[in-house]
Amino acid sequence: MVTLPLSLEALDATGVDTLCLFVVSDERPLGGAAGYADWRLCGQLSRLLVDGFLEGSRGESLLLPSVGRMGPGRVVVLGVGPQAEASHPAAIRGALEQAADVLNRVRVDSVAIELPGRATLGPAERNAALSEAFLPAFRGTKVTVLVDPPARSRSP
Repeated sequence: MVTLPLSLEALDATGVDTLCLFVVSDERPLGGAAGYADWRLCGQLSRLLVDGFLEGSRGESLLLPSVGRMGPGRVVVLGVGPQAEASHPAAIRGALEQAADVLNRVRVDSVAIELPGRATLGPAERNAALSEAFLPAFRGTKVTVLVDPPARSRSP
């Protein structure tokens, strides 16, 4: 497992075939990895949300090509429901189990993933959720975790 700070550049530097995104039903504009990917996809995710094709509902899944706009060739988008519900540890583990299942079904070998509930998980909780809910179930060979970069200190 590799960890990279989340950025536009990280979307190209992951060296994986698939990017896995989690989308809540009540966060607009999209934040985190989904926001970066939406930027690179020229607003395609936002358009799908506005059109109602994608809602961010728990259990929802969508597979998209990245059409060369970022390193991974495919994007898997998973809905996790409202932010308040999606931030609970049990919901995060459930979303990670769903991710492993969907990624296995589309035969993903290598994936970059940002954990759902990014604002609520500390490093220890994040590692536990990955180790217990995702890594044992995912059959691919490489996992890159995208994490919020460390906060920059401001100069006076």
